[in-house]
Amino acid sequence: MNARSLPPTFAWLEITGFCNLKCRHCYADSSPQGGHGDMTDADWFRVVDELNELGVRDVQFIGGEPTFHPGLPTFIRHARERAMRVEVFSNMTHISPEVWDALQLPGVRVAFSYYSDIPGDHEDVTEGRGSHARTRANIARAQELGIEMRGSVINVLEGQRADYAEHELSRLGIRDVRTDAIRPYGRGAQGTAPSINRLCGRCGRRKFAISPTGEVWPCVFARWISLGNVHTQSLAEIYDGDAMRRTRSVLEEAFPHTRPRAQGCPPDMCLPNCNPSFETCSPQLACAPDAACNPTEDSPAGQGRAVVRPGRMSPRRSVRYRDPGISDTDC
Repeated sequence: MNARSLPPTFAWLEITGFCNLKCRHCYADSSPQGGHGDMTDADWFRVVDELNELGVRDVQFIGGEPTFHPGLPTFIRHARERAMRVEVFSNMTHISPEVWDALQLPGVRVAFSYYSDIPGDHEDVTEGRGSHARTRANIARAQELGIEMRGSVINVLEGQRADYAEHELSRLGIRDVRTDAIRPYGRGAQGTAPSINRLCGRCGRRKFAISPTGEVWPCVFARWISLGNVHTQSLAEIYDGDAMRRTRSVLEEAFPHTRPRAQGCPPDMCLPNCNPSFETCSPQLACAPDAACNPTEDSPAGQGRAVVRPGRMSPRRSVRYRDPGISDTDC
């Protein structure tokens, strides 16, 4: 391990590009036309073993819809045998008995997307008829089984009842509910070219993502930046490789407040498991303690169904970040 690089602690494992839904904003651009890529089960087992050797303690299985990959239950068990904490990010519309069994293991939890308390509103985002009812039914099933969960609410459409979705999940007993604005990546970019400007600036620092084809990215949002491929390199070589070092340098130049020990900055404004949530990773949170922090923007009135512009946040929502050793802060 390069003496200047901090050891990785978190990895996204994107095991498939297939999804039964086609959400309007999908950052991975997944759909029913996607596939599992060329990573075999043995490849994913090797990746988990290499992550373990690097000291990674948290992994998140994503897609696409990871529950459609037949190897998911064995991947979860393989990671748990190495004492890794596991999160599966799912739309919770399709969970087989084998997946339910794996999700009940200690150290495993489910994160799920949820867009509105109204079925039609939710399905306008997912473009999947009946997806709201199936997600709700599987939330209830997971609660019956005692599976730890967290909800993710993204404000995608004008007039979407995202705040009501958050309140409903809280009422249902989901204690961890995170909200976010749409990010300008994947279908959420609406055809615009990707840019580093909306990243958090800590991509590739203690975390990275691996794709269904073995390509390694510094972040799930930075998938146009290729750092190497696990088919031809070890993860240790990639994490401390020239491409990763160049990427970190570019990001530190663009986001100077993310540099280690920068004056006035929390040590981990963006936590290692940088989920798409302003609560843990906000590109817009000002660093200086006395800086004004007001990233919210009132949503236009009306009942239209135009996609929200990238960067807009749902109204009436304060932004919070959570940092070890630092009290929660409202902006």
